[in-house]
Amino acid sequence: MNKLEFLFRWTHVFAGIIWVGHLYFFNFVNVPLQGLLDDAGKKAVNPKLMPRALWWFRWGAMATFLSGLILFGLIFFHTPDIGFGANMLLRGIEGGLSDRARWIMWGMTFGSIMWFNVWFIIWPAQKKLLSGQVTGDAAAPVRARAALVSRINTYLSAPMLVGMLGASHANMAFSYGALLIAALLGFAMIKAAYVHSTFVGQSV
Repeated sequence: MNKLEFLFRWTHVFAGIIWVGHLYFFNFVNVPLQGLLDDAGKKAVNPKLMPRALWWFRWGAMATFLSGLILFGLIFFHTPDIGFGANMLLRGIEGGLSDRARWIMWGMTFGSIMWFNVWFIIWPAQKKLLSGQVTGDAAAPVRARAALVSRINTYLSAPMLVGMLGASHANMAFSYGALLIAALLGFAMIKAAYVHSTFVGQSV
């Protein structure tokens, strides 16, 4: 079971790098670039770039989501030599959820929202734009909605990563105050990245 857990942990991390890496590419690299391209440039670049990038983006999200669910089950609902059922990693000392489980479950909540946004808002909107189902004035609100949700996902990625990493790697006690601080610090880092992305191309 340890080897199986490692396999899904590796898959989860690998797919997560692909997913969140593309999320950051879209928001910190591609969005500023699109603002600098004229219509001719967009017509030359986007038909070749966006379908490929969006394929890795959405399937990276799906692989991360599914492997994460399996990994959660293996870690918190399996005990070696006993079998499946809530184990001591899930249950706290006083019978509630453990700190590790609470951090992970909040991380999973943010990650699940992000996955939903990718598959049921961002990708359907981009598919309509790329296929020409919406054009002209009708395309603007579709593009704006997808961009807004993508920006929300970018901000959610920071506290999501704290939830995934904090309990098992930093041994942090869970509290809603700690969750709020982690979220605010993460939001500040994402905001700084957005600000920097508007100037980085000018300094090369």
